[in-house]
Formats: sequence, C-alpha cells, structure tokens
Amino acid sequence: MTELLTFPSGFAWGAATAAYQVEGAWNEGGKGESIWDRFCHTPGHIAGGDTGDVACDHYHRYLADVQLMQALGLNAYRFSISWPRVLPNGRGPANPAGLDFYERLVDALLAAGIQPFITLYHWDLPQALQDLGGWGNRDMAFWFRDYADLLSRRLGDRARHWITHNEPWVAAFVGHCFGEHAPGVRDLGLALRASHHLLLSHGLALEPLRRNGGLATKAGIALNLYPGHPASDRAADEAATARCDGWFNRWFLDPLFRGSYPEDMLDLYGEHAPEPAARDLKLIAQPLDFLGVNYYLRHVCRAGGADDFLNVGFAHPAGEYTTMGWEVYPPGLYEILERLHREYGVQSLYVTENGAAFADEPDVDGQISDVRREAYLREHLLQAHRAIAAGIPLHGYFAWSLLDNFEWSFGYTQRFGLVRVDFGTQARTIKQSGRWYAQVARENGVRP
Repeated sequence: MTELLTFPSGFAWGAATAAYQVEGAWNEGGKGESIWDRFCHTPGHIAGGDTGDVACDHYHRYLADVQLMQALGLNAYRFSISWPRVLPNGRGPANPAGLDFYERLVDALLAAGIQPFITLYHWDLPQALQDLGGWGNRDMAFWFRDYADLLSRRLGDRARHWITHNEPWVAAFVGHCFGEHAPGVRDLGLALRASHHLLLSHGLALEPLRRNGGLATKAGIALNLYPGHPASDRAADEAATARCDGWFNRWFLDPLFRGSYPEDMLDLYGEHAPEPAARDLKLIAQPLDFLGVNYYLRHVCRAGGADDFLNVGFAHPAGEYTTMGWEVYPPGLYEILERLHREYGVQSLYVTENGAAFADEPDVDGQISDVRREAYLREHLLQAHRAIAAGIPLHGYFAWSLLDNFEWSFGYTQRFGLVRVDFGTQARTIKQSGRWYAQVARENGVRP
C-alpha cells in the first residue's frame, strides 16, 4: 500500500452546497421569492425547463442529510442561507420559520460533530430587492450588512465560520453581463457596478459578523479563481492572458488585499468602470480571517475572442474534460494557492469548492462506481497536500458537492455529488467517490 500523506491536525474535511440548489420548498414556511425563483419560472432560461422548486428537498430532509455527512466522515459542512427565506422582502421583518430552520440545521450539525461554515450569499437575492435595482443599487450593500447582522445575532454564538459571498464574479458578470444567470441582464456597466457593490457589502458585513460572534468568529469570502496560461509564446497571447487574469482574478483580489482596482482593467473598462470612494476601498480591504478558493479549471488564453472589449479566446488542450466541458487540470490548484500566499500574502486559506461533473449511473446492484470523480478528487488533494508541504497555510477542503443538485442554468443535467440523488424519489446513494472521501477524512490523509 502506498504511503499515507497526512494533513495537519484539525484540517477541515467538508462538502459544500448552496440553498437554491438543494433546499427546495421554494414557497413554503413564509419564504419570499428569489431572483432564481423568478428566473427559473420564466421559460427559456434553464435546460429542460427545470427549476429549484423541489431540488433535493433538503429543507425537509436535512436531518437525514446530516446523517449522510456523518457517514462521509465530514467534520465541516459549508452551506448557504436563503436570504428570502429569512427576510422575505430582503429587509424589514424577519421570518421566524426561516430563522428556525437554519438554527435547527446548525444545532444538528454541531450535535453530529460537524462545524458549520455559513455562506450568506450564494446568488439567491430576494426578488423584492431586485425590484429596487438589485446589486446595481448602492443601497444593496447596506441591506446586506443588516442581513448579516440578523443572521450573526441569531447564529453567531454557535457558527464560527462565515463567508460573505460566494463567487461575486459569477453573481456580477454571469448574472448582469452575460445574462445566463439570474437576474438575466446583459449590461457591462451594470455588471461592474454590481461587482463593486458586492465587494462593498462584504466589507460592511464584517463588522456585525465579528461583533455578534465575538473573538471566535472567522470571516472571509469565497472567490472562483483560475490560473491563466497563454496558448502560445506570442506576445498577443501573453497580453490576452493578463487581461483574462484581470477579468477573473485581480478585479476581486486587488481591492480585497491591496485596496485598489487594477489600473490596466480600469483603463480597459473605460467609462464603464466604477469610481469608488476611498472609504469604499478601505472597507473592502479590511483584513480577512481566511480566503475561500473555488477551483475547477485553468484558462488557456489566446488573443482574438468574440467579445468587444476583452479580446480573449480560450484554447482547449488535449486532455480529460468533465461533462461541463471543463478541463481536468489538478496542478492549477497548487498554482492558485501558491500565488495567493506569495503575491497577496494570504495567511489563511480554504478550498471552499472543488469537484467534477461526470455522468455516473447506478449499476445493476444500485451502486455508483464513479472512478473518474474519485481520481479527480485524489489528484486535487495531492496538490493541496503539496501546497501545505510548501508552507502554504491551507486549513481545509470542501468537495463540491455533497449531493447531486440543481446546477443553475444546466438544470439537473450535471451531477457533481459525492451522493447520488434520484430526483424522482429523492433517494440518496453514497457513490464510490463518497466512500473513498470518507476514508480520506477519517485517516486525515490521502494516498497517491
């Protein structure tokens, strides 16, 4: 048997979900409408006409799902709060039933020895706030602060780890520039304003999170980050790679860790670029307790994209790809973690998402032998171990996802879970990758 490569004591072994993708109960228990409810109920947006109305029915099955987490050996679980479930109108009176649900979930996790990592915003904005301008409205940042205050007053005595936003790049640009996610808008200037207001809301939320939770509180943000490689050694491809890096990575990393937006991107965006107040940037750049990294793939960049302003295209090297069309490139995880520590001085890191969609079906005995996902997770965990061995302060890893679930515009066509969900019966089956991951968590180590 190969040598066990162990991880530090106390390493967080987790899995992650998001409220809209798993909870269902879209109009139960006093919950308000979200932008994803509206988006999914509008024909033409989601593959197969799917919605998250039921999803994995986690709202009703959370206790059984916590038992699944125990079977997977997890000591941490990352989940998000549905903002309209606790504040149906986004602000104003809270919904007691919604708050009670998350309190019961947190208590069940703690009773099972699983630490909750709470994400405040994973894209399901209350529709009532979208009707007031959504993330294009600067007031959103202050409404988000109030929302963070409410949740941390209720749960901050037990939940110690808080993530303000999941992938603000996606919320801003896929939702407001490309129109592929809710609210389905195509406006670069609006997307850039939204990106700034998302970051400002993050900065404003840190104070109530820390005040209500006390010294034990750890607050951060989760970014989708990508290493960029030029498709050739041509200067034009090198320049395209730099623009891609600015677009995906530096536009968020620089304000968070340097208190400024990257000058090259401000020049590129021109009249569309936000003009933030100095106080905004100071709030955004407050010290973080940790940074969450969502890593799935790299970008291989070349000049000459179809867009009008970025002028970047993406090459697709030979290799393995998931059913999402994403290249499997494990070394990219090390590259991102090493860069964050070296270039931005990040002192505490978690891999808050990492996983793969493959078309895995049960065999005649009902088992799911998802060997490709197991290999994917192993190779990425080896890169995580490599990072720790190099002195990079990585403190946990969250597989995406705990359950097969509603994959946004792809509906139910993509399966990322350690646990298979039969969406007709809601039956759960732990996959081979889940059983393997449970052994990794219990041994606190991975074998090459």
